[in-house]
Formats: sequence, C-alpha cells, structure tokens
Amino acid sequence: METGPAGADRIAFLGFGEAAQAFLKGWRTRPAFAARVVAYDVKTDSPDARVRDAKRADYAAACVEGGTSAPAALAGATLVFSVVTADQAEAAALAALPGLARDAFFFDCNSCAPQTKARSASQVEAAGGRYVDVAVMSPVHPRLHRAPLLISGPHAAAAAAALRALDMAPRVHEGPVGSSSAVKMIRSVMIKGLEALACECALAGRAAGVDAVVLASLDESFPGFDWKKRVAYMMERVMTHGVRRAAEMREAALTVDELGLDGAMSRGAVAWQQRIGALRLRAADGDSSDYRDLADRILAALDSHGETK
Repeated sequence: METGPAGADRIAFLGFGEAAQAFLKGWRTRPAFAARVVAYDVKTDSPDARVRDAKRADYAAACVEGGTSAPAALAGATLVFSVVTADQAEAAALAALPGLARDAFFFDCNSCAPQTKARSASQVEAAGGRYVDVAVMSPVHPRLHRAPLLISGPHAAAAAAALRALDMAPRVHEGPVGSSSAVKMIRSVMIKGLEALACECALAGRAAGVDAVVLASLDESFPGFDWKKRVAYMMERVMTHGVRRAAEMREAALTVDELGLDGAMSRGAVAWQQRIGALRLRAADGDSSDYRDLADRILAALDSHGETK
C-alpha cells in the first residue's frame, strides 16, 4: 500500500463524476496503488430514485465505498479531492469539514474564482486541514490522473509531493491560494467563451443556411485550424458539459469583475453553455464528429422547447 509522508492509505472524494472517476481509473493502472477510496456525491441524497441509483451504480462500478455523508466520507482520509461543480464547491467544503482529519490535504480541484477559493481555504485551515488550490488545466480524458495540475498556496510544495506519489502531474504556481485559479479562470474566458461563440456561430449559420460558407471563410482567415472539426468538438463539449461549464463561467465573470473590469463576455458564454447543456442531449446519439448533425439536433431541441422564433 502507498503509505508514508507522501502517500495515502485512505483517499476521499467529494463528488464522484467524470473527474473523480478519471483520476481513480488512472491510479489503478499502477500495481502499487492499494489505497482505500471513499466517495460522497450529493446525488445519492437526491429525491429522484433514478439519480440516487445511478450514482450508487457509479460507486459499485468503480469499486469504491460510498460515504453516507460528506463528513463520513472524509473521516480518516489523508488526501481529500473536491471535484464537484463550481457553484457547489464552497458549500461542499463547509459541509464536509466536521469529518476532516487534522493535517489532511484538501485538494480543491473545482473551477472557481480566486475569492471563492480563498473563502474555502480559510474554513479548511481553521478546521485543521491543509488547503491546496488546484487548477486542472486540461480535460481529464484521455490523460486521466496525468492531467496537468497547477497548484498554489502555503502547502503547495508538500502537496506536490503527495500528488506525485499518486503519479499525478502537479506544477507549483508560486503565490497564495487563488493564484492558480486566477490562471484557470482567465484562461476559461477564452476557452469556454470560444465554445459559446462557436455554438452561436454554427447554429446561426445553420439556421440561415450559410454555415458551410461561413466556416470556409474562417478556414481562409485561420489556415490549419480546421473549423468544421473544431466546431464539432466544441459543440459536443457544450452539449455534454454545458451546465457545469456555465457554473465555471459564472466564476470566470466574477474573477474579471473583481479585477475592476466587466466580465460581460464571460456572462454571455454562461447563457449559451447553460442553454445548450440544459437540453440534456447526448452527442453520442448521432454523429458527434459532424457539426451539422449536432447543430440540427440542438436547433430542433431549442424549437421544441419554444426557444427559437
């Protein structure tokens, strides 16, 4: 079992969605990994039995123990990974603190504004834990546990050693809690904002019957970008993760606002991310590599919901 100063014999997850499952899958590719893993996801308390059962099925499929509550999941864990949605990150941390072991690392991997991270950090530190600001700098697939992590705060150096013991890929960003998240949030203004722009452009082009001409023109302006392929990828991401991305972009807008600027572009991205994500369309139900198929299904769904004129 991986134990000792940089290892862990019990790991806890707050939230057990795509990121948590990807990290765990990656860790288990290593023969030396034998830590006990406990997870708590708020979906197990959903009033909808289908939601509860689906999340418990995720626990069973991953061979993890499901905690009866957030504090119960954290009890005895030396490493805690918070991987919830951005809008729930602070509340999830506060709810879990009664179970936090003294000196346990609390890895806040959520896409939140620096000021949100700072509030969570003060609570975790007051409870005796060691808070680490973590910015996950790429999608977790296909890299799994090797997705690049930018970490900051007073415990960053020791935290990096603990993460490397799990074969993860941390890089210390010098600065206080929130500095890593500032990098992630400001980067998201462009990355998640570009996704929203791509959706608006492709949907409008498709509705007007000029999408092929528009994308061909963009290929001429930006040679080598392959707009058809990139737009399809970005639309699939918004269809699959739009609600979560909308929560992240609210935090991005807050980050820009707190810098004395106006996060209007980020709030515009929120609208498209939320609107498309809320449709709950499955990209895999059609040809997810063809932006036209994706756009047509989004337009049809918007029309059926009375969201087009």
